[in-house]
Amino acid sequence: MGKKFTELNHDQINFIRGQKIFFVGTAASEGNVNISPKGMDTFRVLNANKIIWLNLTGSGNETAAHLLKNDRMTIMFCSFEGKPMILRLYGKAKIFHQNDQIYQEYISFFPETPGCRQIIEMDINLVQTSCGYAVPFMDFKEERTQLKTWAEKQGQERIETYWKERNTKSIDGFETGI
Repeated sequence: MGKKFTELNHDQINFIRGQKIFFVGTAASEGNVNISPKGMDTFRVLNANKIIWLNLTGSGNETAAHLLKNDRMTIMFCSFEGKPMILRLYGKAKIFHQNDQIYQEYISFFPETPGCRQIIEMDINLVQTSCGYAVPFMDFKEERTQLKTWAEKQGQERIETYWKERNTKSIDGFETGI
C-alpha cells in the first residue's frame, strides 16, 4: 500500500542517492505529456523539500517548455535492485539557465559535465512511496559515455548552436527559454 509524506525522510534520501536513473514527468495544459529518463550524476537533494537536477543537452527540451507553461513536475525513482520500492516526488519546478545567478550557485553541486543545459529546482509538496513489486530486477552495468563524449567533441560553441537549432521549441511548438 502506498504511503504519503509531506517531505523526504532520511531513508528516502538514502534510497535516492543509490539510484542510477530517475524519470521526470511534465505537461503543459495542452499538447503531449512528457516522461524523460535521466541518468549520470545529475540529481541532488538540497533538503527535505527541495531538489535540483542538472538537465543535459538532448534531442528535445520538453521539460523546459512544459515548465514555462505549467510548473508542475513529478519525479519517479524505481528500485531495480534490492528491496522493491517506487518513490515519487511531486511539486513545483523552476528552470535556470547558465546566465542566471542561481544556476551559477547550483552548478557547484555537480561534477563538471560537458553539455549542461539547465538546472531544474523543484519544491516538493508531496512524497509518495509504493511497493514496486512488479518492477523487475535489473543489474546496473555501467554509465553510458556517449553523451559526454559527444559534448566534449562539440565544444560549448557548437553545443549552443545545437540548442538554437534543435532545443528552442518543444514537439508541440512551445518555447523552451533557450
